[in-house]
Amino acid sequence: MGIKALGYLVVTTKDPAEWDRFLTALVGAMRVADSPDGAALYRVDDRVFRFRIEKGDEERLTAAAYELGDADELAALRKRIAAAGRPVVDGTADEALVRGVAAFFRTSDPAGNRLEFFHGDSRTGEPFVSPLGVPGFVTGELGMGHAVFCAPDFAATVAFYRDVVGFHETDMPRFYFGGGGADDAGIGFAFLHADNGRHHSIALGEGPVPESGCVHIMLELPSLLEVGKAHDRMKAMGYVESATLGQHFNDETVGFYVRTPGGFDLEIGCDSLVIDPAHWEVTCHTGISIWGHEWAWQKAMKQAQQSQAAE
Repeated sequence: MGIKALGYLVVTTKDPAEWDRFLTALVGAMRVADSPDGAALYRVDDRVFRFRIEKGDEERLTAAAYELGDADELAALRKRIAAAGRPVVDGTADEALVRGVAAFFRTSDPAGNRLEFFHGDSRTGEPFVSPLGVPGFVTGELGMGHAVFCAPDFAATVAFYRDVVGFHETDMPRFYFGGGGADDAGIGFAFLHADNGRHHSIALGEGPVPESGCVHIMLELPSLLEVGKAHDRMKAMGYVESATLGQHFNDETVGFYVRTPGGFDLEIGCDSLVIDPAHWEVTCHTGISIWGHEWAWQKAMKQAQQSQAAE
């Protein structure tokens, strides 16, 4: 067995109140009692929490945490990661308790992106009640969603996730943001799935690691209606739209991107492709979006060109 799914996210912030506003009033997550160590916790389903917001001196994603099947699988993964030369720090019993897991360890990939791996997850019988009336999020065996990181040493980092950790290649494209001309070398991407039907539970882009520690995370809503209402909330609350509504080629998700208080983006989407992980044949799409998804940097370039033309 490999990785089951993305379990939870740990975020460090100087302003927990702004994250509370973002998660409850835009996303529709349910705040629950704070952790005994003071972290703010938020649910989107029956897991005891999916977002752990810790107060600190940084604004970043501190860890994306992925689940293993049992203690033996966790120990075997720990051994492989240590043998690959990556640091491994075992979580204490108290740290595991506040995460709702039996045991976990911290590590990082070759690019320095921070990870946690755990086994023995916790669920609650208390109903999920969104403060906004969101009926629920698409999770279950598919996990929380996905996380996307950057890696300057792209090939080595992809190999780490595939050969050491146990993710599987889903889509391995190269995107040409400059039009694909002779001067456009393109940027490599890797979309990797865990042992479930979500198209990718982790993805990598070729490039420097941002200060926020992440490119984006993704949550899936049950319908386009809910995505549209979230999009309206984003505009009404004044959050930055990182990409307009659109649909991806590879995972077919329809959604938009919004800048989080941590500086990375949140993709809010629906109708994502569910794959058969045991029989999937790797694809190599040549484009990001079927329609839509005008990115903030594209808007800025267009505005700059219009300003120059008007002078």
